[in-house]
Amino acid sequence: MEEEVHSQRSRIRVSALSITAGLCILALKYYAFQISHSAALKSDAIENVVNVVAAVFALGAIIFAGKPADREHPYGHGKIEHFSAAFEGGMISLAAVLIGYEAVHSLVDRPPLEHLGRGMAVNFTAGVLNGALGLYLIHCGKKQKSLALEADGHHVLSDFYTTVGMGLGLILLTLTGWQWLDAIIALGVGALLAWTGFKLVRSSSAALLDTEDPDLLDKIVAAINRIRPKDILAIHELRTLRSGRHIHVDIHMVVPEFYGIAQSHDLADAFAKSVVREAGIDGEFHTHVDPCQRCHCEHCAVEPCPIRTQAQERTLPITIEEAVAAGPV
Repeated sequence: MEEEVHSQRSRIRVSALSITAGLCILALKYYAFQISHSAALKSDAIENVVNVVAAVFALGAIIFAGKPADREHPYGHGKIEHFSAAFEGGMISLAAVLIGYEAVHSLVDRPPLEHLGRGMAVNFTAGVLNGALGLYLIHCGKKQKSLALEADGHHVLSDFYTTVGMGLGLILLTLTGWQWLDAIIALGVGALLAWTGFKLVRSSSAALLDTEDPDLLDKIVAAINRIRPKDILAIHELRTLRSGRHIHVDIHMVVPEFYGIAQSHDLADAFAKSVVREAGIDGEFHTHVDPCQRCHCEHCAVEPCPIRTQAQERTLPITIEEAVAAGPV
């Protein structure tokens, strides 16, 4: 419990740092636009407004997600982090529309550019800070298993890549004198943001709809195969539900038919806790015990066995297909 409280405080501190750094970076990018009147630099500043708003929403999501499970929310409050990621994706898409509008307006009016070199230098400095912040948020998000922090980090890091690409385009503009490149670069930034927003909304929607995660299944089944005792004969109906950083697993375990209720329960409970530790997940298992019904004798190494119908031939590892099958295999 104490470790969880410390982890929650760490997530809140990182999120608050993201907001503070985002405001400072936004000020730099807005200054770069003000001195240059560049549509491309304005598009970068608009994107950073989204970064700050999304970081504020992510902080609220992290605080709410840290609340313990209760009667109204038996699986906890972690799914709010998926809402946070979806909200961020929506904000990014909105920024893409605004940037597209500003770019078309600039392409038509073509306002004169001033002090572009100085504006680019200020904007690049802000972009480097964004890159460092994005990498830090992704690292902390993975370490703390916070989807909100990780999504925020990927967004901020994509902003850094945008800044680099935009800087190269503006250098080309400076060398060629083609003023229309400024608006075209801004349109490119908008298109990239639209794609980033779409991917964020798609991934968060999949989590909200409890779409199965193949990577998580692989991790759990691999852990099961590494530590499975001989009297866990098979598993089936493996299902996972992700609620923020918390994972709930439903699983049926097949045990020898002659085991008593208490022995079967203790075996399944101990094995489930071992799998959680081995897989390195923050979660819980809800287990259901099934009797072998003498269907696994050829793969069963339990001895002595009073009900065996045939000798053991070999023990095979459990596959994903067997693990998620709807009934005993």
